[in-house]
Amino acid sequence: MAPKTTKVAVVEEPHGYEFGGPLGAFGITFGLPLLCYSATFLCNDISGCPVPSALSPSTITIEKLKQDVGWPANGIRGFASWNVTFGVLAYYVLTLVLYRVVPAQYGTGTELRCGGRLKYKFNTFWSTIVTFGLCAAGTFVYGADFPVWTFMYDNYLQIMTTNLIFAYIAATWVYIRSFQIKGSNPEFRELAAGGHSGNMLYDWFIGRELNPRITIPLIGEIDIKEFLELRTGLMAWILYDFAYCAHQYKTYGYCTDSIMLLSAFQAMYVLDSYWMEPAILTTMDITTDGFGFMLAFADAVWEPVVYSWQARYLAVYPLTLGPYGSAGVIGVLSVGYYIFRSANNEKNRFRVDPTDPRVSHLKYIETKSGSKLLISGWWGTARHINYLGDWIMAWTYCLPTGIAGYLINHSSVALATGQSLADGSFTYQGPSVQTEVFQGAARGYGMVFTYFYIVYFGVLLIHREMRDEAKCVRKYSDDWVRYKKIVKYRIIPGIY
Repeated sequence: MAPKTTKVAVVEEPHGYEFGGPLGAFGITFGLPLLCYSATFLCNDISGCPVPSALSPSTITIEKLKQDVGWPANGIRGFASWNVTFGVLAYYVLTLVLYRVVPAQYGTGTELRCGGRLKYKFNTFWSTIVTFGLCAAGTFVYGADFPVWTFMYDNYLQIMTTNLIFAYIAATWVYIRSFQIKGSNPEFRELAAGGHSGNMLYDWFIGRELNPRITIPLIGEIDIKEFLELRTGLMAWILYDFAYCAHQYKTYGYCTDSIMLLSAFQAMYVLDSYWMEPAILTTMDITTDGFGFMLAFADAVWEPVVYSWQARYLAVYPLTLGPYGSAGVIGVLSVGYYIFRSANNEKNRFRVDPTDPRVSHLKYIETKSGSKLLISGWWGTARHINYLGDWIMAWTYCLPTGIAGYLINHSSVALATGQSLADGSFTYQGPSVQTEVFQGAARGYGMVFTYFYIVYFGVLLIHREMRDEAKCVRKYSDDWVRYKKIVKYRIIPGIY
């Protein structure tokens, strides 16, 4: 629980729109869900990735397109189901129960504008280990037919819809509830600096309240933003990877090095963030951004869906990298992870204890606000050098898919199940037909889906750096100008 000292909420003046203002908020709110649905249909395990109709737009017909994309027989009603909704809710309940019962550490966030500090509970890492352990036990008993994996794969569309509805509801609920913040504020609730512009759509999207919390009977107090950002979306991302591995094994009788490496890389990335969970308290998401549709959608839909596109692709087209390809991908990951983790560790150690022998030699400048800005070590090379490591690692999520793209042909000709043919195609036996997966005319076009993450993540990091730059200009004023003269580069030393 937050300390019970009474404080007066301090509301900063709005400091301008971000993400294109109300028009951008509208576009993202309805455009990104449409993107997720489009990718789901246009890259599938029914006709291809991309579907044949997309390769020949001049001959496309509505009926042919519906057949290629696997449009539900009952139309839009097939986008959701009550059984799937209950399954998704069960997942959220499980995360809440583990939050309550798994041993935890505690910490306090940065000082709020109203003068207080919120208390946080950290047990995401071990909660995740318990979840993975349960799934491992289920896989040991049922193999690739473990109900969790089949449920996630078979109900991909309906799970996405359920989580999208959840994001809309959560954003609306916290927006309405944010108007309770006024006058005496014993729970240290406050508005996000950029979330009270007065435009209802924009504030709903960007997040009006900074750190909304809720007390659930038998569970305790939950910081909604921190809970959803770490536990639900990121964990679902990795669970989807595992489900795709299971599907590949179920279909072909083996798992390729590409999907196993990809899943291991992404699991390591997520578990690393869980292990370093207290570090989230100094990130922009916690200290600056309110909780609105932007973060609710990112946590519930974008992360588990978009971030697992590569594994979804490989579940259908089981590409093998071989020793040299695997070594190359591991090498890229090692470089990125070394930069990312070394830089973040250096920053966190300096913030916690500047006298730590590992960082006590670093040079810095003091600002009028009392903060210290590092000008040597990793943070003397670029103002966001950790973003460079993060982006390099992102390449290893896409490279295992190679020159992506495939088409699917169904026939009654019987071949050996899971057979790999000399031309690089793959076959498997279904209940009544033989299915061949080959690249053909789709070769290269599938990269629109499997390499989307690289482009998106690069844009995200640049935009995040620009937002942080604007925040630092407001906070440090002339000191930031002085700092930029010493640390000249933003993300890539010598280039950007």
